[in-house]
Amino acid sequence: MDIVKTLSDWIWSPVLLAFLIGAGLYFTIRTKFVQIRMIPEMLRVMFEKPEESQGISSFQALSVALSGRVGTGNITGVASAIAFGGPGAVFWMWVIAFVGAGSAFVETTLGQVYKEEVDGQFYGGPAYYIEKGLKLKKLAMGMALILAFSFAFLMSGIQVNGISVAMHNALSVPPLVSTLLVVGALLLIVLGGIQRIAKIAEIIVPFMAGVYLLMVFVIVITNLGQVIPVFQLIVKSAFGMEAVFGGLVGAAISYGVKRGVYSNEAGQGSQVAAAASAQISHPVKQGLVQAFSVYIDTLFVCTGTALVILLTNSYNVFDANQNPVVAHLANTDPDSAGALYTQTALSTVLGSFGPIFVAFALVFFAFTTLMSYYYIAETNLRYLLKGDKLTLALRVMQVLMVAMLIYSGIASSQMAWIMGEIASGITVWLNITAILFLSPLAFKLLKDYEQQKQEGKNPDFNPFEMGIADVPYWEKRICNKEK
Repeated sequence: MDIVKTLSDWIWSPVLLAFLIGAGLYFTIRTKFVQIRMIPEMLRVMFEKPEESQGISSFQALSVALSGRVGTGNITGVASAIAFGGPGAVFWMWVIAFVGAGSAFVETTLGQVYKEEVDGQFYGGPAYYIEKGLKLKKLAMGMALILAFSFAFLMSGIQVNGISVAMHNALSVPPLVSTLLVVGALLLIVLGGIQRIAKIAEIIVPFMAGVYLLMVFVIVITNLGQVIPVFQLIVKSAFGMEAVFGGLVGAAISYGVKRGVYSNEAGQGSQVAAAASAQISHPVKQGLVQAFSVYIDTLFVCTGTALVILLTNSYNVFDANQNPVVAHLANTDPDSAGALYTQTALSTVLGSFGPIFVAFALVFFAFTTLMSYYYIAETNLRYLLKGDKLTLALRVMQVLMVAMLIYSGIASSQMAWIMGEIASGITVWLNITAILFLSPLAFKLLKDYEQQKQEGKNPDFNPFEMGIADVPYWEKRICNKEK
């Protein structure tokens, strides 16, 4: 624990926090606040039908991306952010969501530009735009390897751990039993590829997010008089103006940013794979859709979780030495800072059904996230290998992923979270650096998109007219349309 904690603190130093927020602000300014001024357009293109039968629709791609974004980070992640950073951590989650929407727009647009078509399906991600855009093949291979390893073995562990803890709290299900059931169901689905993952995600994700937010709404209405004071507490705590949390400003920023990035994944490059699989007429369209998905994840679902926990005082807060600063709950074990907080909060209104509801919400959220994570890992393996080597590598990855998921399901929550933080931190460093260099292309594409909109056109990307090379799918598409 000491070793991995030290490594996580080193990766998530103040330098990375400043780099991440600074890059997001740069993208926001250069796109003239695209994540705010183009919200109506985001909603419009979200439901556009694909031109052809290849790939998946924008909404399906959004659902797959949301299945990766909406997971344990929205329930246990928010709870642990409050536990170790105080209520102020929620404010910094909002900040990273706002600037992260700008980063998500840039990385997704680039992913769409440089995607490849293989057997009627699209594949893309950081490795593709690093190789084709930056012409750095070795770095691209390193990025693909890191993403495949991180999402197959490190990030995925948090999801299954969240399920096992919640099921044990609610129904006393042994962690190993719930873990084995989840892993078995996961294998049955992911072996069907992106089409099966997309079909299941577009049904489960909107339904569970809607039901969860409905439960949140019930608690907010029940405690309506305390909503404004809770928002004041969040803002004051974020800047140390609340006496009890005055010494936790650094922790609030750190945990707010880390948990925010883990939850919405903006800037990691991870959800670019799902976004690149969509069939659209212009790369900017999916960039807009994915920017909005960050809002759905953090501003809606994460904020909902934070409100129910803070409104019902269902939380404890710990200092750097893991001593309780605030102890509203009898259980002051730092390792319990997760699903238990949300389950306790919902039980204040729903009674004994509250913990059970959270447990099943976590099962669905985390399960769809595991599907997304597997797809990210597979996409990056497909970039690295072909033919028989790919087939063998996929089988080896599946076996090792099962073993790692089983370990994570019975490991401590803190260990699972720290391993996930290490993985997300490494990918953020590499991906943000890459998209900073490539961002002028995304800005150019946004300008082209808006110009076509002003001319009354449905924006259509023509790489020849824009002087963009090494984009074989788009080149082939234009040539086919002109025949």
